[in-house]
Amino acid sequence: MSPDEDFEKRLAGALRGATGAFPPHSADLVRRSVGRGRRMRLFAAARTAAAAVAVVAAGGGLVALGALGGQDDGTPGRLPAGSPAVAAGQPSARTPAPVGGAEMVRILKGLLPPGGTVFDASGRGPGEGEGAGSPMARLTYSTARGSTGVDVTLTRLDPSVPADRQGQGGCLPVEVRPYDRCTTRKLPGGAELTTTKSYTYPDSDSGQRRWYAVFTTAGGAQVAVQEFGGGGEKEASGGADPLLSMDRLTSIARSPRWNAALAALPAPPSAPATGGGRTSGAALTRVLKAHLPRGGTVSDLNAGDGLVQLVYDDGHGRSMVEADVQYDMTAVLAGHMGCAGVPGDCAARTLADGTRVKEVRGRSEKGGPAEVWLVDVLYPDGRRVAVRSVDSYAESGPVTRPRPVLDLDGLRATALDRRFFTR
Repeated sequence: MSPDEDFEKRLAGALRGATGAFPPHSADLVRRSVGRGRRMRLFAAARTAAAAVAVVAAGGGLVALGALGGQDDGTPGRLPAGSPAVAAGQPSARTPAPVGGAEMVRILKGLLPPGGTVFDASGRGPGEGEGAGSPMARLTYSTARGSTGVDVTLTRLDPSVPADRQGQGGCLPVEVRPYDRCTTRKLPGGAELTTTKSYTYPDSDSGQRRWYAVFTTAGGAQVAVQEFGGGGEKEASGGADPLLSMDRLTSIARSPRWNAALAALPAPPSAPATGGGRTSGAALTRVLKAHLPRGGTVSDLNAGDGLVQLVYDDGHGRSMVEADVQYDMTAVLAGHMGCAGVPGDCAARTLADGTRVKEVRGRSEKGGPAEVWLVDVLYPDGRRVAVRSVDSYAESGPVTRPRPVLDLDGLRATALDRRFFTR
């Protein structure tokens, strides 16, 4: 066996061992994380935030560039006479030929400022390469001032799915991205633009900077452009600003040069059925608010089927509170409602009717200074309620109060409230 083959075998074994230590998340956990406003390009961050519930509980002003075809107000330039309506991102009965990866790279290069050097460029068209999906292009752009990684992704949204449950547009909740500076605004004609200044790692306000602009047409086509200061994603640790300004990123995202590629985007695949029960976000919110201390204020409310997050301030600092309601979880959590291997302070017991209750107090698994207090309830019929509170407005944010706003008694009373199962 060669050294490479030996390494691959050992690596695969290590990964299997690591994943085997944790229970799998429920089938609809990712769907619910997307449903509370997470967008596809930030899918990894959102998925981590949502999956943390299961893991913890189980133990563990626009400046357009004339050369880019835009107007002074950042509006894309007029289409040539005779251009089909699909150029604005609308699907047509006769879909044009898809634009390949090489053409995606060529377009992106043509939208960069002159005088720089491009290297490590790659692209993908629909159906090309591993994980073939949305057309994209990626490259590193360098000048005498430094380097910046730039990539663009094109997608078509599913008209049958609410916009806040798909794509990359819109600002992410503070509970997920506590250090983002994000704005979203509607544009004339029904388009939407989101611009965000952030960091590559969501749990820090330092390190490599990540800026992105997402332009969503009225017809449901989306262009997302992002860049990473100092080079490609995770290739730099310094805090230098990316080379391209937010105005330049916006102009790239809104350039009509993407129109042919957008027009050729296939219809999105149908969302998979997730099955299982559902509790509406409105119902969850009512129940959770009923257990909060009186006299405080609620902000940053994010509620969807099965999951609600909010930030509560009682005058002593902001505290994130979250309730996660799931069904058919008996098999998923088998062997994980005890305290074996759970870091922090943990207590587990079984009530007279067979309901299992686990209480955990410990540091955030995101590696920050915040402390998370959690009560996880699993009923004999597989229904589960996990309620947690943090001594910060975000699990990866700075500590903002002496302790979480709900203590273990309050969390326990909340998690055992059967009104969470009211549809």
